[in-house]
Amino acid sequence: MKILLTNDDGYDSINIRSLYNQLIKNHDVWIIAPKNNCSGMSAAISYLDDTEVIKIEDQIYAVDGTPADCTYFGLLSIVDFEFDIVISGINHGANIGNDVLYSGTVGAAVGGRNLKYPPIAISVASYDAKDIDYISDKSSELIEMIVNSYQDFKGKVININFPDISREEYLGTKATGISRRGIPEKPITVEEDPSNGIYKYRYNFSGQPIIEDSFMTDAEAVKNGYVSVSALDYSLNTKQLIASIETLINE
Repeated sequence: MKILLTNDDGYDSINIRSLYNQLIKNHDVWIIAPKNNCSGMSAAISYLDDTEVIKIEDQIYAVDGTPADCTYFGLLSIVDFEFDIVISGINHGANIGNDVLYSGTVGAAVGGRNLKYPPIAISVASYDAKDIDYISDKSSELIEMIVNSYQDFKGKVININFPDISREEYLGTKATGISRRGIPEKPITVEEDPSNGIYKYRYNFSGQPIIEDSFMTDAEAVKNGYVSVSALDYSLNTKQLIASIETLINE
């Protein structure tokens, strides 16, 4: 396969380089990833800015923009062929529950949903994984499984989350749903100056995952030491919702 490999942590992140080294054993892989860390950018694009793309070495490019920019320019400008799949990761830190709405890792993957194979976002619940080479090896295995059943996931984004495990600690892989989260923690106050009306805040922790549900959630699987695989529906197929709205407005 021709793979566009991206992330939101930056083209020189140890995690993306580990996955790259694994995937190039059997595939034609191009790293097209942000020049700098862009965590939390979701699928934002640099719509009003010129975006600089820097060739680092053969088949490795740094984009001075967002993760979604990397996918956009990678698919439509940087190369003169069509990629088969977009793979985003391996992200430093899990992307579970509501995090998928804000994740730059997932945001980069979304742009590849109309390719031959469904895009795949991969994360690990650690900022310093104990065995990133094993996680890359297992990611490659899961990628092959998904590609072999690609017709089942048309228009979807596959979201994979690893606990921080070594090869010896692997317990298995679970098909999961997206967990709900409780109310986020209040923002951290960095500076307050009521006299001139200036306040500075910083994001605090997301709400705790709510794992009591009728299905196994991504948060539950990772907490219990399993690899989580979820399908995110970005097909934008809303026939049932249209019918519901039509009934509502015609009452």
